[in-house]
Amino acid sequence: MGELQLAPVDRLIRKAGAQRVSDEAVKVLAEVLEDIAVKITQAAVNYARYAKRKTVTAEDVNLAYKTLFA
Repeated sequence: MGELQLAPVDRLIRKAGAQRVSDEAVKVLAEVLEDIAVKITQAAVNYARYAKRKTVTAEDVNLAYKTLFA
């Protein structure tokens, strides 16, 4: 793990309304977001493979997101 930069995650938390954010909160949210992204990506790859494509499309990602979190 550890692919996401922490500064953009900090900005997301502040954009949501937080005035102060602990370093640990930023790290934990980054880990959670990365885990979610990996799950969506794995599902999207499976949709592309099912369609006999090597390229993952935006539709694959959207379908994976909706399937997993709707």
